[in-house]
Amino acid sequence: MIHGRGASAESIASLAPLLGADDFAIVAPQAQGNTWYPYSFLAPMAQNEPGISSGIALIESLVQGLGEEGIPADRVVLVGFSQGACLTTEFVARHPRRYGAVLGYSGGLIGPPGTPRDYPGLLDGTAVFLGCSDVDAHVPADRVRETAEVLGRLGAVVDMRLYPGMPHTVNEEEIAVGRELLRALAS
Repeated sequence: MIHGRGASAESIASLAPLLGADDFAIVAPQAQGNTWYPYSFLAPMAQNEPGISSGIALIESLVQGLGEEGIPADRVVLVGFSQGACLTTEFVARHPRRYGAVLGYSGGLIGPPGTPRDYPGLLDGTAVFLGCSDVDAHVPADRVRETAEVLGRLGAVVDMRLYPGMPHTVNEEEIAVGRELLRALAS
């Protein structure tokens, strides 16, 4: 579970009970200074380095560590909100394989408009949920659509929903979708 800018590991982990993750191990890293990278996810990539690369490397090490503990990637659910959703979706695109599920709440792939999205590999049917406001002040709806298209092209089964006029938050329907994906993985 990857938190957003200005938030904490504890805040993102507080979603776990709402998602029905009682039987799941929860891993929620804390970003130094409560931010993974300094600028908007739409800024040129170089401006957000080394934050983007170090955040992606951290997620990779966590997924790898879970594998070493007997939890393969296809049993790992990646959850991110806002900046955490941006980092999560970028990680998944750069490290495609079958994951248990991906929940991207109010975020999308990192980089300015026109960033090349030619990621190699396949997500092999990974269930991906992307939810966001259609008027989010931080996340343009077009970036959420682009993220859905790119992840779908990589072989994910994408459910993207834009909510009219919603603030920058996670709503009940998004939680319910996440709960269903976790329930399907647990069965």
